Amino acid sequence: MATEPGTQAPEDVTDPIAYFLDDQRYHGKSERTLEAYERVLREFESFVTARFDPVVGPGDAGRRECMAWIHSLRGEFEPSTIATYASYLNRFYDYMTRVGVFDDNPMALVMEELSESIDTDPTRRDISVPEMRSFVESITHPLERAVVLTLLKTGMRVGECCNLDLRDLNLETDRIDLEWTPRVELERRPASVFVAAAPERGKTINGEERTASNKRKRDTVVPVDAELRRALEEWLAIRPDAVSSAQPLFLDTRDSWGERLTPSDVRYIVEKHARERGWYRTGGGTTENVTPHYFRHFFTTHLRDRTGDRGIVQYLRGDVAGDVIDTYTHNWGDRVRKTYLQHIYSLMD
Repeated sequence: MATEPGTQAPEDVTDPIAYFLDDQRYHGKSERTLEAYERVLREFESFVTARFDPVVGPGDAGRRECMAWIHSLRGEFEPSTIATYASYLNRFYDYMTRVGVFDDNPMALVMEELSESIDTDPTRRDISVPEMRSFVESITHPLERAVVLTLLKTGMRVGECCNLDLRDLNLETDRIDLEWTPRVELERRPASVFVAAAPERGKTINGEERTASNKRKRDTVVPVDAELRRALEEWLAIRPDAVSSAQPLFLDTRDSWGERLTPSDVRYIVEKHARERGWYRTGGGTTENVTPHYFRHFFTTHLRDRTGDRGIVQYLRGDVAGDVIDTYTHNWGDRVRKTYLQHIYSLMD
């Protein structure tokens, strides 16, 4: 495998995926992006080599094999996720063709066909704030309500919510017997939660190996309003002792007592209550089902409409890097906290 760009002739490439990843690294792709590419490409490689003879690698696959892999993803992933995975494979083939490792790109025609069958930006269920308020009020378990409100009021991804530790929360809790030291990034930022960009699946953060990744471009501090504070206090009042020394914020209270809540746990919680509400059915898909990711969509839509400030919403979602996010970071109290508290919707009576 090449150690420097351009040092390996195309005919000498024995591992095209590794060759591609090395080149993308030289082009400045982040390690998180490279990990996503490698996971998808290796899964495709395993699929085609196991299913098709005499295919021995991606370079032997054609349009038929690519379409078969896309078909195998249906039923397991949302259409938008399938479209993302297909785009990874298309970029891989396109690049390898342009540098002369492969003769052609079998995904080119597949992508044209997919563009006609997959909606990558589907219309989602339209839920009003009063309807969502009624939904939240029906959740009585302190853990479940705190998790749902955290997602709805912060726009976090499910993995980001699960990765929260007590140190990521700056919240005075005089009414409960629990103390911790918030991280230094939360100094002079009362009633707030820190969402880090760093956690990645398999990496050790705060003394614990993580099973979920955060996907933020930059660290973010999100205000905690009175409603979320009350829900978190109710949860912290009954929170069991943590198994992990990292002191996760949200812990399982069932079979895995005291262990960090996982994304699958959170999805189960949301699905359970959404089904009771008629907002989720098996096979319903993105346009119909309410999931943790729907809460991120709800947060984005309603807060953007209320503030008219796309930049603040981008900051809170962790979607933007560079000078824009620095502006909000350095003037957090006025630019973020005041605007957020003035416009965030109410979900509890």
